[in-house]
Amino acid sequence: MNRYNRVLVHPMYKKLICCLDDLEKERIFCRHDIRHFLDVARIMYILNAEEKTGLSKDMIYAAALLHDIGRVKQYKHGIPHNEAGAEIAREILEGCGFGDNECNLICTAILCHRHENECPESGLAALLYRADKMSRLCFNCGACGECYWNSEEKNSEIIF
Repeated sequence: MNRYNRVLVHPMYKKLICCLDDLEKERIFCRHDIRHFLDVARIMYILNAEEKTGLSKDMIYAAALLHDIGRVKQYKHGIPHNEAGAEIAREILEGCGFGDNECNLICTAILCHRHENECPESGLAALLYRADKMSRLCFNCGACGECYWNSEEKNSEIIF
């Protein structure tokens, strides 16, 4: 089994995904479920290929699968989800065979995926930031008018 599929079956990951689904079941805005994580991964993978970034599929998918996992701690304890997610991700990644350098790169990407000015201009973190924003289907969202994103941030058409 490849390492990003190991993330999917990691006991902590499975527990957190179930908890996140439960916590967001009434959410009217974009949900942070496995579909969102996989959309982000696929967009990252396309960008990686188009821009010839050279990142491995393991790194791309692991970062995308874990980037919002800290929302459970955000909802329950008020901890920013990027900070909580980076902490949680390290334990899951180590359990799935990722090395220290890979864990550092993924955790850095998770830490800075919320704010463009905190991301490096290229690499895994930049791809994660961009793909996360591009993944939103604002043009098909019933809550688009109530969303806190301004009109320039909303995706008004299919990007990927």
